[in-house]
Amino acid sequence: QVQLVESGGGLVQAGGSLRLSCAASGRRSSLNAMGWYRQAPGKQRDMVAVATSGGSTSYADSVKGRFTISRDNAKNTVNLQMNSLKPEDTAVYYCYAFTTRGYWGQGTQVTVSS
Repeated sequence: QVQLVESGGGLVQAGGSLRLSCAASGRRSSLNAMGWYRQAPGKQRDMVAVATSGGSTSYADSVKGRFTISRDNAKNTVNLQMNSLKPEDTAVYYCYAFTTRGYWGQGTQVTVSS
């Protein structure tokens, strides 16, 4: 069983930056993929950024050039550096990890004021 714990959410003004962190426990070997999803009120949960253990990364078009995902395979941690934040980035951000199945963190709120 994998447990994911997020940290780093909060309130920031438009144009500001935040860094989200997620640590996975309960697994000794590297997770196949780790990443971030987000869900705004009344909307579906969407992928923000994902990084595989092989080093590949994927980003949602809406965050390309502003967000950067990084992970430490040995520690099973993943970070999301979010720059040039916009009000439309406001959402609950969830850490995600995949091995033979998916795992979710409890979510952390990110609020960007205009």
